[in-house]
Amino acid sequence: MDVSLWLWLAVLGLICGMLAVDLFAHRRAHVIGVREAAAWSAVWVAIGVAFGAWVWWAHGAGLGQQYFAGYLIEKSLAVDNVFVWAIIFAFFAVPREYQHRVLFFGVLGALVFRGLFIAGGSVLIASFGWVLYLFAAFLLWTGVRMIRQRNEHLDPEQSRVLRLFRRYVPMTDAFYGQRFLVRRGGVLMATPLLAVLVLVEVTDVVFAVDSIPAIFAVTDEPFLVFTANAFAILGLRAMYFLLADLIHRFVYLKVGLALVLVWVGIKMLLKVDVFYIPTTISLAVITVLIGGSIALSLRATRGQGRSALETPAEPPFRVATEEEIAELEPLRRRRSAPVPEEAAVRPPR
Repeated sequence: MDVSLWLWLAVLGLICGMLAVDLFAHRRAHVIGVREAAAWSAVWVAIGVAFGAWVWWAHGAGLGQQYFAGYLIEKSLAVDNVFVWAIIFAFFAVPREYQHRVLFFGVLGALVFRGLFIAGGSVLIASFGWVLYLFAAFLLWTGVRMIRQRNEHLDPEQSRVLRLFRRYVPMTDAFYGQRFLVRRGGVLMATPLLAVLVLVEVTDVVFAVDSIPAIFAVTDEPFLVFTANAFAILGLRAMYFLLADLIHRFVYLKVGLALVLVWVGIKMLLKVDVFYIPTTISLAVITVLIGGSIALSLRATRGQGRSALETPAEPPFRVATEEEIAELEPLRRRRSAPVPEEAAVRPPR
């Protein structure tokens, strides 16, 4: 696939423009309801599908199918990421009106890290073809492990990242609006919201370690790998607010995701020297596995409504009062104007 520099710049410009629109639309902290989340989810999915349709029209059905297979893989694996975010937010008892800001910067960081991972993966595959065996083995191992640990969940309290953050970074005992940093008593301090953002970024890096090799199993075009990732994760914020209260209903989703990883691992293993499985078949298998796991989950839990995860009886952090916020010092210290030397030594009259 021949991709010009101008096309790369156009795509990056489109992504930056979409992020700017999203940030402007949510510039004020407010609770995002199901209706708003559904509307934004429809917008992001429509943009991702429209881009795939353009790839299909401009570069042929083969590359179009590769994009959609990669997009479906990333979108599906992202659902598990959404559930982890819900656990983190519940543990910290983050007020719902502050959650979008965390996710916005979390997704922004995810785009950067995944771009670096994709660039590194492309170089490795181009330079060392045998690395595909390692990717395939890793995907198979990850899929089997996910099935065996399907009932286990992240425990933020046991997170080494959180322990290190608390040990080396001074942190307030309260949320100060949407601020990540505040200055009190002349000391620059992190708020609990910054600790949440760090955990969100780290979990996304962990998920990227699984998802990036998975998408390389269906396409080795860096442009398609990056765009499928980008358009899939841009809608994660809206997806979170849409699905966070439905975690308890997706009881078989992790099994479906695990089988997808096993499938793409087998496909990558066969692709090296044995047999190339057509993208059409891969797309169909992935669709059946994900769609089937969702359908079975909803059927098994029919009748259950929305239910948010329980927050601790005694939240670990409080919300600062308006008076406390008003007393905060500016983040940047203002330097006092230097006294002219002549004025300093001039004797008083």
